[in-house]
Amino acid sequence: MDLHSGLPFWIVKNEFFDLYYPLRNDFKIDVAIIGSGITGALVAHELCEAGVECALIDKRTISTGSSAASTAQLQYEIDTPLSKLVNIVPKKIAIDAYFNCLDSITDIENIFKKTNIDADFTRVPTVLLASNQQGVKLLDEEYAIRTEVGLPVKYLDAKQLKTYQNIDGIAALQNDTSAQMDAYKGAINLLKYHQEKHQLQIFTHTKVEKIDENKNNCELLTEHGHTISCKYVIVATGFEAGQFLPKKVMNLLSTYAICSAPIDEKMVWPNRSLIWEIAEPYLYMRTTKDNRLIVGGEDEDFQNPDKRDDLLRTKIKTLERKFSRLYPEIEFNTEMAWCGTFSSTNDGLPYMGPWKKGDRTLFALGYGGNGITFSMVAAQVLKNIILNQKDSRLETFGFDRPTK
Repeated sequence: MDLHSGLPFWIVKNEFFDLYYPLRNDFKIDVAIIGSGITGALVAHELCEAGVECALIDKRTISTGSSAASTAQLQYEIDTPLSKLVNIVPKKIAIDAYFNCLDSITDIENIFKKTNIDADFTRVPTVLLASNQQGVKLLDEEYAIRTEVGLPVKYLDAKQLKTYQNIDGIAALQNDTSAQMDAYKGAINLLKYHQEKHQLQIFTHTKVEKIDENKNNCELLTEHGHTISCKYVIVATGFEAGQFLPKKVMNLLSTYAICSAPIDEKMVWPNRSLIWEIAEPYLYMRTTKDNRLIVGGEDEDFQNPDKRDDLLRTKIKTLERKFSRLYPEIEFNTEMAWCGTFSSTNDGLPYMGPWKKGDRTLFALGYGGNGITFSMVAAQVLKNIILNQKDSRLETFGFDRPTK
């Protein structure tokens, strides 16, 4: 299935990782990673750095699935507000999830610093906007619980919001802990780094049809009849992991994004903040290194790629109109637009680890709007499982996590 369509900015902006290397024989490795997006790249990084022999398999050209369409905002906020999440899962799990997202932003930053990889990683603030009185009520609840548990947060009233962000609004929450990056650039350069440093093997245009598992190993059968034998397999394919899961655990959504032509730096909104309006459907905005503006959201339940794509032109106009409402003085000329499909879960949390304890098929599924931070956590957790090291984060993000 097409994961996205239109013209994602990141593929236009970056050098294409033009690798064609399908698996042509049976193959054996300690750990096989299915999926070459930012999730698979982070998993490969953690394993390579730990000295675990691994190989990466993808049915597409490298990193041209969901990562090519990601707008790559790194925030500790997740799809479900903390004040609501504590009513869905135990409070400790909800708080742990938020703090894990917060910590993972720095972990990602440190990876790119250590490897000297340019992924356009930049620290920026987050501004969470209320657009009506219902939104203000939610911000009040969020501010109270975030303050209570020690998460970094400031409350901006209408006057402070105008001063800080030059938005005529009601209220907002702000923090200085967020970041943005180029997920496609980060993924391909991280994989190239480990190809050179650790002889990471990458097989492209190789579709895994089936995973057979026993007590001691796994066998992956490809569409062309080749077998990959491994001690563990890690599925890092987003919602396409459904074929390897015993039952459905996610919901599919269609999302839309537009990217402007470059604008004069003087016209970029203050602080280059990640701006997130919490109305339904939500709206988010970010800047790029070359002074483009990206606006996205307008999510809808996914039906099929054709219906998703048919809405693109209408969604472009809607996103342009919503942007103009917030910043009427900034001229937004859409130069690229795209739509994609992503997954969400009922509680807004990702899934990572084995379906049941002891399984050798492991999942790194960073579902939701904050999937990259979740993917960082999953890469660390799965590495620890393979190294037989206990990781308490499985209690928060595992398939058997408790609910209320």
